[in-house]
Amino acid sequence: MAGLVAAAAVLGLAVALLPLGSTGASGAEDGTPAPCGPAWVAAWRTSPQAGQGSDLGGRTLRMLVRPQATGSELRIRVSNRFGTQPLQIEAASAAVAGSGAALVPGTARPVLFAGAPAVVVPPGQELASDPLAFVAQRGTPLAISLFLPQEPDRVAVHPVALQTSYVSGPGDVVDTADPQPFGRAVSSWSVLTGVDVLAPRAENAVVLVGDSITDGVGSDPDRDDRWSDALAGRLTGGRTMPVLNAGISANQLLGGGTGEAPAARYGADVATVPGAADVVLHIGTNDLAAGRDAGEIVAGLVDYADRVRADGRRVFLTTITPSATGAHGTPFAAVQREAVNRWIRTEGPAHADGVFDFAAAVADPTDPARLAPAFDSGDGLHLSAAGYRALAAAVDPSRLTGSPCLAEGDAAKVLVSAPR
Repeated sequence: MAGLVAAAAVLGLAVALLPLGSTGASGAEDGTPAPCGPAWVAAWRTSPQAGQGSDLGGRTLRMLVRPQATGSELRIRVSNRFGTQPLQIEAASAAVAGSGAALVPGTARPVLFAGAPAVVVPPGQELASDPLAFVAQRGTPLAISLFLPQEPDRVAVHPVALQTSYVSGPGDVVDTADPQPFGRAVSSWSVLTGVDVLAPRAENAVVLVGDSITDGVGSDPDRDDRWSDALAGRLTGGRTMPVLNAGISANQLLGGGTGEAPAARYGADVATVPGAADVVLHIGTNDLAAGRDAGEIVAGLVDYADRVRADGRRVFLTTITPSATGAHGTPFAAVQREAVNRWIRTEGPAHADGVFDFAAAVADPTDPARLAPAFDSGDGLHLSAAGYRALAAAVDPSRLTGSPCLAEGDAAKVLVSAPR
């Protein structure tokens, strides 16, 4: 109890305490809560792909993430999903992020696995840490530090984080608040794939599945200008939901692109994510560039939507945003894109819980096959920050499940609230 109060004091937060060690009303690992009781919810997620180790052995990774939910405890998820050898983590910590690689002094807490500071993650697996008494607040960046004593063979990495993280010189410095040891800035998240928090009331989450447009390519690093960030800002009151970004740049709906296809990563992206209730699928432009036709893409959308709904969750389809650039903008791609979008607008509602017209939201009114200039990042394919805000604005929050345990005016009752 004292540790939680001390952490809150450092943050300058008012705290209404839940019993420490509580695992929620149900305690279920899948996050299924008793109605409106405490529950685990995914506060941050990223979708990894296979990457090679890049001088990480014997060094500390310090990764910055922004949680989308508030809670009195947290746990992290570490992945060796693509490794062929065991992944060793010698030490880990969670802290409130300061400036750059610095930590807010006094906030670093050790993260344990089965009661031990070290863990070996078997090849092909992902593990959750023990719950840690730690005040995590929605929107306040966390720094998760991992010391890897040996070079991993194949790393689960998200290379387009659009968030600067850091790698230290040799040594275990997971608890060091001073940024000085962290001399290498990186634009990726490695090994870390998730942060869950124990929320005071059950919250549903919405997962955005897609490619580089969902990844946020075209927006500025460290500015949180992805459409997932803009959507999170629109979900308030009873519609407050963690918005989890499951975009992978160059990903394809039907496979063959970068990273696993959405169907192959469904378990990690959605099915095992605590609180995940809704899925918004925005993908297909890279399938068009690869020469796939409308019939193939539509069949893939139907298959994915059917899987989500059969799993008891809601799914929303989106039209494919326009592009007149390179392979994405050939006459063939343009015709197929329009055919897919026409099907989504007219037939999509019969196969999903809703449709959001992203293409219409960002198209040039004088030439709908192109992005409007204000929404174009400059490459004719990816969106500017204004374009990503337009995508978020095309989502009708009233169509999402929302979190019924969070009502309008409930901000004063959450577990952690800013002082008046």
